[in-house]
Formats: sequence, structure tokens, C-alpha cells
Amino acid sequence: MATNTVTTVWKEKMQFESDNPSGHRIVIDTSEEFGGNNSGLRPKAMMLSSLAGCSGLDIVPMLEKMRVKLDDFKMVVTGELTEEHPKYYHKVLVDYHFYGSDLDQKKITKAVDLSIEKYCGVMEMFRKFAEVTTAVHFHNN
Repeated sequence: MATNTVTTVWKEKMQFESDNPSGHRIVIDTSEEFGGNNSGLRPKAMMLSSLAGCSGLDIVPMLEKMRVKLDDFKMVVTGELTEEHPKYYHKVLVDYHFYGSDLDQKKITKAVDLSIEKYCGVMEMFRKFAEVTTAVHFHNN
């Protein structure tokens, strides 16, 4: 069974440095309002980035195999936090934006659907605690 281990070390104030199984490091921090230096990523927002990254890592190679040409691709993920503590995302919207001059909407939609329904493990984890909604947007140049 596959496992991942990360080590997170307190640096100063509210700043931490966390490693990744790939060897890369990230800085986690909070705003000055909450005692931080505003010098790193926020933990909850980083979860949204992980969701986008996971799905994007599924979609790009699928589109390459399908020979779909893109000028650009981005995902905008919006999470709505609960009012009470502990605050967590109870609603999440993932907007997929594809840019190009001759977008194959059918193939792109298929790749997105496969990521959402079958391959993205982070998406599946989010579904355990949040209502996840997705939308695909095509921007033809």
C-alpha cells in the first residue's frame, strides 16, 4: 500500500516549512493579523490548490493522448467555509477554463469528467466532507 510522509518544521512566529516526498519544500504562514509574516501559503487554501493540481495532472496527459491542442488551461477553485469552528470547506466549486482557437469540446469534457469521476483522489477526498460542483468553460480565441 502506498504511503506519503511529510515533515513540517516550525521556523518562526506562525511560519512553518514542509517538505514533500518529491524533495520540494513549501512555506506555510498566516497574515500579520494572526501573528504571521504573510510569507507563505495558507493551509486551507493549499487544499484548494491540491484539488486543482490533482485534477490538472489527470487532464493534461489525457488531452495530450487525445491530441487536443490548447493555448492555455486554468482552474479556479472556490471554497466556502463553515461559520462555526472548526471551519472547513463545506461547498467547493471547480471552474475549468480552456483556451484555444479550435477547442474540441467533446474530448475536453471527457477528460474533465474522467478526472472528476474516476482518477482524482483529492476530488474524492473532498467529496467526503464537501459538496463539490464543477463547470467547464471554453474560451475560443
